[in-house]
Amino acid sequence: MNLPNKLTTSRFTITIVFVVVMLWDTLPYHTSWAALLFFIGGMTDILDGYLARRHGLQTDFGALMDPLADKVLVCAGFILLVGMKVNPETQLGSYHLPEALAAPGPELLMPAWMVIVIVARELAITGLRLLAANKQVVLPAENIGKRKTNFQFVAVISMLVIVSYPEWGVGWEKFFGAEIAGWPWSIWFTLIATWGAVGLTLVSGAHYLWQNRDLYLKDM
Repeated sequence: MNLPNKLTTSRFTITIVFVVVMLWDTLPYHTSWAALLFFIGGMTDILDGYLARRHGLQTDFGALMDPLADKVLVCAGFILLVGMKVNPETQLGSYHLPEALAAPGPELLMPAWMVIVIVARELAITGLRLLAANKQVVLPAENIGKRKTNFQFVAVISMLVIVSYPEWGVGWEKFFGAEIAGWPWSIWFTLIATWGAVGLTLVSGAHYLWQNRDLYLKDM
């Protein structure tokens, strides 16, 4: 197994550790550690692709497993953020954190419908890839899919940072709470990343299904 493929498969291990740390709420700084693990997972995605292209190490295994590893990590991140409660007393600029998030509930972090859309799309495209593999066809990641993954990674990381920064000590609330147009810049950033992720999830999913429609229409 070459180095890019090792980096790809390491993302599955990172995902397992990330989930354990996220759920281990008695662990000191557990959300900060989880954010760091997710960031490392995202970096392995950038690095494995770079090394594979730079040194001509592209393989069918990598073409299939790289996007799958991305989906597993991203979906784990979004699912764990659904219904996650934040400290209602956490200050973000002139707002308390739940007010700044403008979440559907008074303490909730991630709207469930967004995660349902993202996970459903990822399952559908994974099914398409498996169908293609059964027909001896490998569907490589395309640019629109890569941009979608980038937005998803940034959305999860930004949410994890917003949740974990109170663990870092006094002063960070002023940095993350600095306002632009009456709202903390960190919330603007997170909203743009999240809605961008949802939009690109839908567009890229429709693109893959339409472009590869011959794979499944023949069997219907």
